[in-house]
Amino acid sequence: MQINNLQLKQLIEACLFVQSKPMTVKALRETVLAPFAVSRERVSAAIAELTIDYQERGVNLVRVAGGYRFQTLETLSPYLQTLWQEKAPKYSRATLETLAVIAYRQPVTRGDIEQVRGVALSSHTLKTLTDRKWVRVVGHKEVPGRPALYATTSEFLAYFGLDSLAALPALADTESLEALFGQRTEVPSESEELTHE
Repeated sequence: MQINNLQLKQLIEACLFVQSKPMTVKALRETVLAPFAVSRERVSAAIAELTIDYQERGVNLVRVAGGYRFQTLETLSPYLQTLWQEKAPKYSRATLETLAVIAYRQPVTRGDIEQVRGVALSSHTLKTLTDRKWVRVVGHKEVPGRPALYATTSEFLAYFGLDSLAALPALADTESLEALFGQRTEVPSESEELTHE
């Protein structure tokens, strides 16, 4: 089956518009584009054109978590907040610190996290992060007791608008860290553990 360049762009645009998660070039080729046997280069070129087409709009085509998705301009966020009845989830300082340790040192065990933070880790904190699908167990450390090893997920990358872990700000850059982990959260006191949904 043949597909011209305009049809290719339209199909990719429609697919990314209806998807709730980022789509990779490979995923596009294996799903909606499978009947057309379109080359990877041609799909990438169509995505590059779409990215340019959407540059000046309220919605942009961006690369996150190794794939592509449409998202609204960050500068429009304060005006769009009124469309959602729910308040942004609140996470405790312990939850955010745990997430940062996992993101920067993965894969890590619960003991590794406790050593970095200097305090015992609540089971609720890890449950919050796994329920949110920001972290998952990726294996077990080959030591007595075989503790679980935790790492971040593609959902973590997508939520924070990162294409890969290499896009995480440098640890010394406190302002960037606060912007990344603090922009969507309110941080209560250390002793509070808040539910998020």
